[in-house]
Amino acid sequence: MKGYWIVKANTLNQEKQNEYAPLASAAVKKYGGKYLVRGGNKLNKEGTEYERNIVIEFDSYQLANEAYESAEYKVAKSVLGNEKDRILTIVEGAD
Repeated sequence: MKGYWIVKANTLNQEKQNEYAPLASAAVKKYGGKYLVRGGNKLNKEGTEYERNIVIEFDSYQLANEAYESAEYKVAKSVLGNEKDRILTIVEGAD
């Protein structure tokens, strides 16, 4: 079954976010991830509102987790350090 990263995020430091984004994208690409949602218009109906919403699809739940645990993504995360406000969940697809 497919795996997904579901991310809700607020940018706290634009400079660090600009450095993080290409590093994170490279890690996602290495593990075959495909961005299904990356920002765009949104309409928050319930719960806490975040400025960005991201959904990334991987060929499997295992690959989604491997991408998150990868050395490449750890480097990306280290750029942000504690200057992040987000929720990132890895979920298994329904099919």
